[in-house]
Amino acid sequence: MAHNLVLGAHGEDLAARYLTEVGMEVVDRNWRSRYGEVDLIAVERDCLVFVEVKTRRGLRYGSPAEAVTFSKQRRIRSLAVEWLRDSGRSWSRIRFDVVAIMVGHDLQPHIEHVRDAF
Repeated sequence: MAHNLVLGAHGEDLAARYLTEVGMEVVDRNWRSRYGEVDLIAVERDCLVFVEVKTRRGLRYGSPAEAVTFSKQRRIRSLAVEWLRDSGRSWSRIRFDVVAIMVGHDLQPHIEHVRDAF
C-alpha cells in the first residue's frame, strides 16, 4: 500500500509540473473534505479546472484514465461544489480534467492530459 501512495504522490508532482509547463496555474493540491479529495485545482485563463490524477506502472488493471469511474466523477463534482462554496469566489467556466500517467520500467513517464474529461 505504501508503494502505491508513493507512486500516486510522484504522479501528482509530475502532473502539477506538467500543468504549469503548459501555462496553467495550480492553485490547490490535495484539497480534502470529509467526503474525499481533489488532487489538483488549477486555473487556465478564465477557467477553473478540477484535475484527477491517475498514475500506473502498467496496464494490468486498465489504463490510468479508465480508473476514473462514474462514481469517482460524481464524487469529484460534489467536492468541486464544496471547494467553490469554501473559496467564496465565482467562476464563469469550470471544467474537469484527468491527467493519466504511465511510469514504465525505464521510469520515463508518459503523460496524457484529457481536457473536459467529464
